[in-house]
Amino acid sequence: MRRDTFLKSMAALAAAGALPLSAFAAANVKMMIPANPGGGWDTTGRALGKALQDSGAASTVTYDNKGGAAGALGLAQFVNSSKGDGNALMVMGAVMLGGQITGKPPVSLSQATPIARLTSEYNVFVLPADSPFKTMKDVIDQLKKDPGSVKWGGGSRGSTEHIAAAMIAREVGVDPSKINYVAFRGGGEATAAILGGNVTVGGSGYSEFSEYIKVGKMKALAVTSETRLKGVNVPTLKEQGINVVIGNWRGVYGAPGITAEQRKTLTEMILKAVKSKSWAEALEKNNWTPAVLTGPAFEKFVDDDFASLRATMVKSGMI
Repeated sequence: MRRDTFLKSMAALAAAGALPLSAFAAANVKMMIPANPGGGWDTTGRALGKALQDSGAASTVTYDNKGGAAGALGLAQFVNSSKGDGNALMVMGAVMLGGQITGKPPVSLSQATPIARLTSEYNVFVLPADSPFKTMKDVIDQLKKDPGSVKWGGGSRGSTEHIAAAMIAREVGVDPSKINYVAFRGGGEATAAILGGNVTVGGSGYSEFSEYIKVGKMKALAVTSETRLKGVNVPTLKEQGINVVIGNWRGVYGAPGITAEQRKTLTEMILKAVKSKSWAEALEKNNWTPAVLTGPAFEKFVDDDFASLRATMVKSGMI
């Protein structure tokens, strides 16, 4: 039997109730990555795509990178072009929530369909290898002297590293509105700026900078976790007298207007993928913490985190 005939037969059986829709794997998952290549969302989306295929949850996965405005541009394209598409997924996370708060996006995340949280991660702040600064104290001392002279490089405005920079400024007695934050459209651009010495200090998820830290092209100053990361010899901000802890997380949403059954199928596909060997390898390689959450619990988490991030931004003088 030809493959397309087989797939049509399977779909017909599912529609007729002879086969549960959840048993019918999508022929092709379309993965929207609302950031330029090389960053955390890109890495997450491609690792998930590989896991979907390796686990047999999807036969093929295609990717579409659309960076800018903390994911708002990619979100707008996803919402407007994939309504009712049960094969469409979009990578998202805390950064997108921050962008929704600080910007005026053309569409709202609430228009898409929550599927699952996947991972959590903490940020690391780094210096270019040839920086005249050596420690976080050096950076803070300069920040106190002249806030604008310290260029913080990272993801879009409202990203967790942007929020963390504002929180650091507030904690050390500097007006957060005076920080000089340089936003980039993706992790690849931010990394290039740091390596090129175009920013004073850079911030992102530890996984994005880990290889550069290991080979000495970046010097790690601090992580934003409560305690030191496992296997990572980098002090926390709290250890250095700066009471700032902020985490990052990433997940996936489905298209607007999908049915309850389509949402269930996508959720089951994700749950199958995160049990695969390739996903376990991605977690270890990128130092991601598994944080899988689906259904109403994930919806509540997003709502709660949105409120928490907004409160943190207000307190830090960002909005």
